[in-house]
Parts: sequence; structure tokens; C-alpha cells
Amino acid sequence: MIPSMRSLTAEEYVEAFKSFLEHSTEHQCMDEFNKEQMPNIVAGITRLRHCMSHKEERASLLLGDFLPGLVAGEQDLKMIRILQAVHPGVFIDNEIVEPNPQHVAAYKELVNQAPDLPNVSFIWHQLTSLEYEQQVKEKGTHKKFDFIHMIQMLYRVEDIPNTIKFFHSCLDHHGKLLIIILSDSSGWASLWKKHRDCLPATDSGHYITCSGITDVLRRLGVEHRVYELPSGWDITECFVEGDAVGGLMMDFLTGTKNFLGTAPPALRRRLQEALCQPECSSTRDGRIIFSNNLSMIVVES
Repeated sequence: MIPSMRSLTAEEYVEAFKSFLEHSTEHQCMDEFNKEQMPNIVAGITRLRHCMSHKEERASLLLGDFLPGLVAGEQDLKMIRILQAVHPGVFIDNEIVEPNPQHVAAYKELVNQAPDLPNVSFIWHQLTSLEYEQQVKEKGTHKKFDFIHMIQMLYRVEDIPNTIKFFHSCLDHHGKLLIIILSDSSGWASLWKKHRDCLPATDSGHYITCSGITDVLRRLGVEHRVYELPSGWDITECFVEGDAVGGLMMDFLTGTKNFLGTAPPALRRRLQEALCQPECSSTRDGRIIFSNNLSMIVVES
């Protein structure tokens, strides 16, 4: 008897996501953005120059829910180091919103092992972004931040417009909100738009890309800039019968445990055919490369 299709558990998702990271340029794409664009972005936070001449003042960062499967805090610390390099000597109050206790523990361990973080304090909120918002409103303490980031987190937020509106309201004067989301030029955008009926109903995430976020920002009337960065994901093994890595990739694509072993054959064929379409993937040296292009949206206060 073929087992029924079901969503990935949190642990299963992490395993599938690690396979994605190992075969994609997701991290390299973010590192390129950090190197090429982030210094100029954080240099534009003019209040931090005031902090440098008034040592009693501190820069405030709010770093949103981690991208599941990433080394917890890895991207956060990279951004902190960039901010320190651009604004040397500034004291940084860094607050993190993350509901997963394992991720919080991993982040704390990463901080403990980092000797190069002078003048940085850390506060962890083991909460979802919605719980954090509710807590802030209940306490009536609307703290302002110089920099807030949301890395690939808005897919799981229940009310995307209100979440963006709230966190934008948390920005201090000349603060920046960084949203990293899948690009409209990515294979994901085409897959979700043209072949959503091929995807099982087990994945409860939002099918949203950059245009969905910029539409919200335009309605809010806030200034923003979009940086497009190419990224690829080698999905060749998805088409190799019985390949374990390919199986994990298909699980990540669909949010389904053992998709290749539980999905009806017709559904498997349709999804694999969709993945091969030129708007989703290209072929390089005999390998099938899925477009994983990212959009980095920098929002002004």
C-alpha cells in the first residue's frame, strides 16, 4: 500500500533544505549582495554617524525569523560585521525574533564562538513575528531600529501587508528594512503561476515573489529599491530514478515527505515536465539548473 502524501515536519524540512543549499548558489548570492551592496546601504543610515560622535547612543538592529535550515545567525553576523566596518566604534543592540528554540540555541553558540564582535549586545525573542508584534503593542513600547531584515521569511507570515507595515513602523529616522524574497524571474515564480495545480496541497506557505512585496510597499507609499541577483540550483538528480538526493530536492520543492514515493504517477510526471520548461530551468553542460534568482528589497523609513 502506497503511503499517503503529507507535509514535511520541521526536522524533515531542515534535511531537505540542506540538500538545496548544497546544490544551489543561494548563499553565494547573498554573500555577493553583502559584498557589493550592503556597505553602501548601511552607510546610508545617517543616524549611526551621529552615534559615533555621541558614544552614549547605540545603533539598534532587529533581525527577523531565520530562514529554516540556515546556520542560525550566520547571515545576521555577516551583516553586523559589515555595519561595524562601515561605522567603526558604534555600539550595537541586536535583537532577534525567532520561534524555534533550537535555532536560538545555535545562534547563541555561534555568538559565543565569535571573538570579533566588540560593542555588540544580543537579545533573543523566542517568538514568531506575529507574537513579537502583539507583545510590542500590548506593552506599548514601540522601540525604533536602525536596520531590520527579513530573509526569506514572508512565505510563512499569515498577513504579509500588516507584517510589513508593522516592521516598517519600527524603523528609526533614516533606518532601512531589508527584505530578501524570490525574484519574479525565478523558476519558482513560473512554477507557482503556471503549474500550481501540479503542486500538492500539503505545503501551506504563501506563493509570493518580489512583485507581491513591492505591490504592498507601493500601497503603503514607502520608498524602496530592488536589487536582482542571479542564483541557480542544480536539480539534475530530481530526474534520476531512485536517487536519494533527487528525492530530497523534490521534497523541498513540494513541501512533501517522500514526494516521489507517495505522489500519483501522473502528478510526478507533470511536475517533472514543468521543471524542465525554459521559464523554470536551463541546461548547462548536461546539468539541469533551476532558476533560484533572488530579489533584495531595501525599504526606506
